[in-house]
Amino acid sequence: MIDYSPLWETMKEKNVSTYALIRDYNFSKGTLDSLKQNRNVTLNTIEMLCKILQVPIEKVVRIIYDDTDLGE
Repeated sequence: MIDYSPLWETMKEKNVSTYALIRDYNFSKGTLDSLKQNRNVTLNTIEMLCKILQVPIEKVVRIIYDDTDLGE
């Protein structure tokens, strides 16, 4: 499962709001909604977030595996 909870923690640490992403970086509300719902977004979006926040990818997204993800 894709989990964007590191993004929200990082944004809080860096004092970057979702409003700032929309206003200053032209993020769409749809993209932010996808992130909030842990839905797929493009790697370009992840890269842009890493650049904006000046952090490695681990501070934006993580993958959580469970037994069903392993096909067993």
